[in-house]
Amino acid sequence: MASILDEYEDSQISRPSAQQHSRLASTIGITHSGFVNVRLEEEKPIFNKQRIDFTPPEKINHLAVCNNQLCMSLGKDTLLRIDLAKPDQPNQTDLGRKDDSKVHKLFLDPTGSHLLISLSTSECLYLNRNTQKVRSLSRWRGHLIESVGWNKLLGNETNTGPILVGTSQGIIFEAEISATEGSLFNTNPDQYFRQVHSVEEDGRPAPVCCLEIERGLENKYFIIATTRKRLFQFVGKVAEGSEQQGFSSIFNQNQDLLPSFQEFPANMGYSEITFYTSKLRNSPKAFAWMMGNGVLYGQLDYVRPDSLLSDVQVWEYTPDVDLSLNKPISIVLTQFHFLLLLHDRVKAICTLNGQVVYEDVFPDKFGTLKRMIKDPAGGLVWIYTEKAVFRYHIQRESRDVWQMYMSMNKFDLAKEYCRDRPECMDMVLAKEAEHCFQNKRYLESAKCYALTQNYFEEIALKFIEAKQEEALKEFLLKKLNNLKQSERTQITLLVTWLTELYLNRLGQLESDGNSVIFQETRDEFRQFMSSSKNKECLFNNRSTIYDLLASHGNVEDMVYFSVVMQDYERVISHYCQHDDYSAALDVLAKHCDEKLFYKFSPVLMQHIPKKVVDAWIQMGKRLDPKKLIPALMNYSQMGSTQQINETIRYMEFCVYELTVTEEAIHNYLLSLYAKYKPDSLLWYLEQAGTHASEIHYDLKYALRLCAEHGYLRACVLVYRIMELYEEAVDLALRVDVDLAKVCADLPEDDEEMRKKLWLKIARHVVQEEKDVKKAMNCLSSCNLLKIEDILPFFPDFVTIDHFKEAICGSLEEYNQHIEELKQEMEEATESAKRIREDIQEMRNKYGVVDSQEKCAACDFPLLNRPFYLFLCGHMFHYDCLFQEVTPHLSAYKQGRLEELQKKLAATAQSSKSRHRPAPKDEGDTSSLGKGSAGTSREQIKSDIDDIIASECVYCGELMIKSIDKPFIDPQKFEEEKSSWL
Repeated sequence: MASILDEYEDSQISRPSAQQHSRLASTIGITHSGFVNVRLEEEKPIFNKQRIDFTPPEKINHLAVCNNQLCMSLGKDTLLRIDLAKPDQPNQTDLGRKDDSKVHKLFLDPTGSHLLISLSTSECLYLNRNTQKVRSLSRWRGHLIESVGWNKLLGNETNTGPILVGTSQGIIFEAEISATEGSLFNTNPDQYFRQVHSVEEDGRPAPVCCLEIERGLENKYFIIATTRKRLFQFVGKVAEGSEQQGFSSIFNQNQDLLPSFQEFPANMGYSEITFYTSKLRNSPKAFAWMMGNGVLYGQLDYVRPDSLLSDVQVWEYTPDVDLSLNKPISIVLTQFHFLLLLHDRVKAICTLNGQVVYEDVFPDKFGTLKRMIKDPAGGLVWIYTEKAVFRYHIQRESRDVWQMYMSMNKFDLAKEYCRDRPECMDMVLAKEAEHCFQNKRYLESAKCYALTQNYFEEIALKFIEAKQEEALKEFLLKKLNNLKQSERTQITLLVTWLTELYLNRLGQLESDGNSVIFQETRDEFRQFMSSSKNKECLFNNRSTIYDLLASHGNVEDMVYFSVVMQDYERVISHYCQHDDYSAALDVLAKHCDEKLFYKFSPVLMQHIPKKVVDAWIQMGKRLDPKKLIPALMNYSQMGSTQQINETIRYMEFCVYELTVTEEAIHNYLLSLYAKYKPDSLLWYLEQAGTHASEIHYDLKYALRLCAEHGYLRACVLVYRIMELYEEAVDLALRVDVDLAKVCADLPEDDEEMRKKLWLKIARHVVQEEKDVKKAMNCLSSCNLLKIEDILPFFPDFVTIDHFKEAICGSLEEYNQHIEELKQEMEEATESAKRIREDIQEMRNKYGVVDSQEKCAACDFPLLNRPFYLFLCGHMFHYDCLFQEVTPHLSAYKQGRLEELQKKLAATAQSSKSRHRPAPKDEGDTSSLGKGSAGTSREQIKSDIDDIIASECVYCGELMIKSIDKPFIDPQKFEEEKSSWL
């Protein structure tokens, strides 16, 4: 017993049928789609049977499994309970029955906690998972229990909540069981047991074979009850919060009307219904009811107001199922199959097509098959005989479902179940595409074909032969979207082909006059051309696309494509060829490409000069005016007045607004002014500057240009800037004497030149204009000219009367000048006299020095050493003054001072030698030398005094000059600094 469920042995696994072998062989190799599917080993079967290594000590009567809890009735009075999570710890309990009662049925709730044991003596026992005590349900006595409808919402390990119980007499009771001991007066586990409904067949009570309770939306409950050949549905709402009160209200709501039921004529004495739930505690999604006529299966729809069943179908029993001899025993529903248990085998029938897909025969040694059960929590299917227990594992049940859906033309469902299998997905898509093609749904077919790996040429030819260009286009578009960027050859092919298809379609629609569809197709085509995914391919093959567009004469789309490719040169060329210059300029101005401006400006300037110049001005400094000069010069010479005016306007913008300094620009503007706007020429020259360093045009070119057009005033201005004053005066005399006078005064620093220029003016006035009065005005205008300078210019016959006033005025000026000179001489003589008197006074001037006076430099008594006394009152020792003055002297004077000191030292040495005793015969010679040496010594001292004592070092000019010199000599700064440390 300890090893029960611990080890398993494989039962006889039915070998794959011939059909499976043929299917396996067909999937090996290269399919039509290009997928290679090689299966190296056989796939595991969906239904895998295993026998439990367990030999029961007594025969097995009944078995129930739920939530991994297995309960088994053995012999007459033994109950075996096994927790499948701990299979080596079985629990055996005796029912304690001494009479001849047998176990009729076992009922285990969804939690696996509550076990109901229906006895053949119309009694019912209760056993909780957590106890060993079997308790009798006294209120249930007298009723043979055939079915139980568990409460999935309120049931827990200690309490079942309100449940429904069906009997063999067709009565439906509502009851509740609690595992607690109860109160002092109520020790029974059954809380209550009351009748809520009864069912009949052919006017007589019929056993309630199955009961199921399900909850829908908005507190709506559905109760399903089955008899031998009837299926009843009870639908009703329970008030919010009143679920604990039970289901009697639902049956009361259906009392006035007959309950909804389905009935079948055949009857085999019993029926069984099973449900499929995808996840634990979820509502079931499908059902299968085994009854006399076959198996009724379908879906459960909780939204329908009156009935829970939908998509109902009946699977009729196969001929080998004889209701008189070989009745089906039990049924279990999985996601796509229901398993039918016969007396010696199990059949698996697919709910999608009703085909038997699996059949497993049990050997006779295990005895007759008794029942088949499915654990809703674990999903395992259990089958037992009197001697053995088997278990079915269901693996990858949806593996081949896609084929069934595909054969039923339910392609969406087929694709849903083969998403992770690309080779199967490809087959489904190919079948769907073929199905749509045969039903003339060509667009849908094209979309599906594009997702397959079928040969591209075959599919394209199919649509071409069917003359379905729209479908072909859709196929190519989808195929293009599925390509990778690395597949450049395929992308190029598809893009070119699609362009041709679009152009053909547009041409056809345009000829048919269908403007709405034409515009929609054009928008689609333009979206295709501007797609970012196709941009690289279109750009690399743009010449081919241009050729296609040109061959169809599709000018508008060609322009659009050029804009998409940023090939603005082609767009502008197109507009210019069609004389749409404004549109060309709009493209230029929008994209601001300088190179295109330079290229197309000549053409545009010829036709729309004002707009072009406006665009240039808007571009501002992004354009180089020099590169626009060829266009401007071409049409300014041969164009209209408007073009010339616009040219001048742009040149003025460059010069005055952009402050361009390029000589070519200024020269060109100068030439335009000279030819077409002479009034602005002189103003431009004047504001351009009066010095050669300020101007940006070529002076020689400007001079030649003005001379060619005879603009003399402008020439004079250029001469003035070039500082050619003689030429300027000569030319100005041809225009205006006053202008010549202005030019003559320009060389301010060169009086000789000014006089020469004024003489030119005077000669011109006398000889050319013969105007004496003007000549006299020249004399008054320039103070450098005298009457005698201009007299030679006059002819001999001119009388003196014309110059009387000028001569008199000149003589008066001379007399006045002589008087001024005399006065200056007298003042100079007087000044010299005063100076001599001051010198004489200075010789006799003296100062008084007190014995306590100190040197102004060293602050020691003054009379200790030779000293100097200055008129300002400062007194210095000789050596102190020497030290103060020397640093402020120039290098020359310092050298001179050193030289004088050496000479003074030399004279002092010679004087000492003369004071020594000398031979008598040299006496005369010594007296002579003494006189000359003394004279020389006094002269040297006088020279030294002239250098160091010419003025007071504190009050004189030396102090003023030294104001900007540092107090410490920079060369001696470090030495001075270290002395303070």
